This record gives sequence, C-alpha cells and structure tokens, in this order.
Amino acid sequence: MSLSLGIVGLPNVGKSTLFNALVKNGQAVASNYPFCTIDPNVGIVEVPDERLAHLAEIVHPERIIPAAIEFLDIAGIIKGASQGEGLGNKFLSHIRESAAILLVARFFDHPDIIHVNGKVDPKSDLETVLLELMLADLETVQKGLDRYTKASKGGDKTAVASLAFCRQLFEALEAQKTAATVKPKDEADYLVLQELQLLTAKPMLVVANVSEEQINTPAETLFTEYGLSSLVPSSDWIIPISARIEADLINLPEEEQQEFLESYGMKESGLTRLVQTSYSLLGLQTYFTAGPKEVRAWTIRKGDTAPIAAGVIHTDFTKGFIRAEVIAYSDYVAGKGEQGAKEAGRLRLEGKDYVVQDGDVMHFRFNV
Repeated sequence: MSLSLGIVGLPNVGKSTLFNALVKNGQAVASNYPFCTIDPNVGIVEVPDERLAHLAEIVHPERIIPAAIEFLDIAGIIKGASQGEGLGNKFLSHIRESAAILLVARFFDHPDIIHVNGKVDPKSDLETVLLELMLADLETVQKGLDRYTKASKGGDKTAVASLAFCRQLFEALEAQKTAATVKPKDEADYLVLQELQLLTAKPMLVVANVSEEQINTPAETLFTEYGLSSLVPSSDWIIPISARIEADLINLPEEEQQEFLESYGMKESGLTRLVQTSYSLLGLQTYFTAGPKEVRAWTIRKGDTAPIAAGVIHTDFTKGFIRAEVIAYSDYVAGKGEQGAKEAGRLRLEGKDYVVQDGDVMHFRFNV
C-alpha cells in the first residue's frame, strides 16, 4: 500500500523547509518569497520502525526494507486559490493524489521571514486554506449534482440515491463545513465520495511549525491557546514540529543526532512523531515478513484480513490464498526466530477471516 501525504499551507510557513528535512535530500527549494514551489516536490521517506532492526538481528537477512511514505510539497495556497488566484486550481489538483493532508501553519514570528498576510495568525491561516479547499470541493460537488440530476431523470435508482447524498455534501460545504462532516451511510454513498475525490473528505493533520523555544509546548496548549477546536476535533491531530530543528538535525552525523535532540528535550525526531501520528490518523498498521533474503515491513489498514494483507505483496496472493503462518512480533523475538516461536507453540495457522494485528510476522501459503 502506498501512503501519500500532501503538505499544504500558505506561502512561507515552512512547508519546503519541513519537506527538505523529511526527505533528507534538500531537493525542495526553500526560499523567502511566495510561490517558490511551482511544481509539487515529491519525496519518498522510510518509515522509522525499530522492530525491523530487532528482526534483522535474529534473521541476518541480505537486506532490510522498511515501509515507505510519500510526501508531496504543494505550492502555497492563498485566498482566492479556488478561483485561480496565486497558482490557483492547478495545485489544488495535486492534493487529490494524497491519502491525507498535512496542514502546515507557522506559530512563531520572525522579522526576517515574510508572512503573506503581514502577520502570524495560525488559526486564520488554517481557516484560509480550509476555505479554499471547501470552495474547490463545492465546485466539484456542483458538477456532480448536474450529472446525477440528469441521470436520475431517466429513473436510475442509483443516481437518485447519489443525488440525495450529493445534496447533503453541497449543503455542508456551502455552510463552510468540510465534506468529512457528512458521513456516508451505505456503499452507494462511498462510491459518490470515491468518484468526487473531495479534498476536505480526506483526513487532515495540523503540523504546527514552532520555533526552537516552543518545541516542547504540548499540542493541547497550542490547541487551546490558538482556538483550534473549530478546525480539528482534538489536540491529537496537532503535531508541533520545528522545521528549523529538523533541518539542522539532518546535517549532523548520525551518532550526534540523539544528543542534539536531547539538548532540546526531545526523545525522537519530528519525522518519527509525524509518521506515527499519520499512521494513527489513517488507521494504518504494519506487519512483517522475515527470511534470509529480506526483512520487510508492509503497510495495511487496521481491520484488514489475512488475504488482503497478502495482496499487498502481490495480488495473486489474495486470489490464491490458502492460509497464513502467523507469529506475534513479541513471540518471534522471545523465541529468537521462527523455529523458537514454533517450538514454544506460538506459531499459528490462520485462515481467510483472520484479522491481522500490528507487528505480526507472517508467511503466506497460496496457490495460483
């Protein structure tokens, strides 16, 4: 499963600096003027997971392959973007490719960093971005209404149902509520959302770009002090990150990075926290395969059954699924590998209805 996150926000809020730090390659231009990012920068980042190293110590594989996450650094959005202002709809379209949206806002002032609106106000900034996304969605839904109205006149029952749900979406967006506030009630509603690919139906996470002095400010404090309850359901969906600290971190030798983080009272990098929170936001989890050739992490959704998990490796695995050999991560480590876990009676054979658990070490039996 590919995981793509779109980094969105006003110009000069630290999107590209954050992106550079995340992908650790400095490919994205980070400059102090609006619309510096013209085409979206794309970076693939390995998902930090210390369990991979522990499995590799046991198996001694030829290679270790972590799960991956794709970040898209999308051009700054300004008021009127949905109507073509700034770089306009061209860049709103890039967000549709993302599984989730990271709303970046600047929470600190700096005399040398220009703010497109002349002052730092993260709530206002976030409201501006969300409004433009909702206005873009409103246009998309209007086109859907036109299509479903025409189809329903011919007596198409599916179109009639789709039209009713589309009207609910339109009313919500017109009231400046996100599409995510309209909950689909059946498969037909889900198909409408899939067809429309609405921006505000996507999960969203607020990335609070804070100063070095603010880095240990709890998300709950930012949530309360800046009045963000109207934008996100709770402080769980806010993650404070200092783009500057992350940028400085990648320039240090690996052996010095932990000491650098600890000097700021941090136990882990912003990337680690961002990925972990994104996984939670999207309802994702990891299972592993382990053998002499490779130890590998695979990303699936929570609640996925064994055949679906097998299909992430290859679609034929789903079609020809017979059963799965499963060992919980803790049991695999305790048994120092598959043989030890098997001797301890911790290897299980699971069928098609088995719901995969985070950290499962799995081997699939299939027939193509």
